[in-house]
Amino acid sequence: MDLVLWRTFTIIFSVEFIIGTLGNGFIVLMKCTDWIKGSKLSFVDQILIGLAISRTGLIWLIFLDWWLFMLYPILHMTEKMLRMYYISWTVLNHLNLWLTASLSIFYFLKIANFYKTIFLYLKFRVKKVIAVTLLVSLLILILNIIIIKIYVDMCIVGAQRNVSYTSSMNNYEQSCKLLAFTNPMFTLIPFGMSLTTLLLLIFSLWKHLKNTQHSMKDSRDISSMAHIKALQTVIVSVLLYSIFFLSFFMKVWGKSWKDKYFFSLCAWALGIAVLSGHSFVLIQGNNRLRWAWRSVMLWFRCRFKSAEP
Repeated sequence: MDLVLWRTFTIIFSVEFIIGTLGNGFIVLMKCTDWIKGSKLSFVDQILIGLAISRTGLIWLIFLDWWLFMLYPILHMTEKMLRMYYISWTVLNHLNLWLTASLSIFYFLKIANFYKTIFLYLKFRVKKVIAVTLLVSLLILILNIIIIKIYVDMCIVGAQRNVSYTSSMNNYEQSCKLLAFTNPMFTLIPFGMSLTTLLLLIFSLWKHLKNTQHSMKDSRDISSMAHIKALQTVIVSVLLYSIFFLSFFMKVWGKSWKDKYFFSLCAWALGIAVLSGHSFVLIQGNNRLRWAWRSVMLWFRCRFKSAEP
């Protein structure tokens, strides 16, 4: 049964890894190609490039973590590997979440319609708002790294008192629990920001539709369509990252080793699936990327048809 499970998840991980790398790589390639050709990168383009790079790094890190866990479990639980993994995970996950939150803030400030003074002030300074947000996030990242390093060092010191394999397994499980219950203290901040922008966008769309009904205008105007398009992107982002958080809590739910083995496999699969799937959500939400992706798919379809006898 374990062999069947291992082979099944190996296929799943491999497919997700390839799809995620191609999807995020496509975003970086297209934006960098436009920049090389002389097109100026917009603020959203810069955020998308940062997101794609951080997600590619996370996909490779999760895939490497699974690969070492399955093939080299002793190496996977060494002192050096634990430090490298958790610090790398903290940095890449932080960049991923805060850039996603910045993208949500950008959509909210650009599309939402509120006539409060503070909103209008922020709306005309959207780049400065996001720049300050990312600057504050760097301070949070430094604090997060310090706390993670302290927890990992505590686990390592405890494991050094007993160098047995059982102690190493307990060391790994304890560090997983510390990561699972420490990271949310920091990751819930950008997640909460994305959720708040989602609710405000919904409220803005509701007010806009209400005003258009009173003025007897067509409800499918440009502003409404822009609201709906932004909502689709933000809703999927919030939903996927809810699954992303859930996947890493699954690692600490199982009580027996067999449960932990299964939950770890599911956590890795869900984590890579979210990082891979969301890249295609961003591609569909960007006109330039969507057009380029469809052109590539059409080219491949024509190539396959011409290759058929």
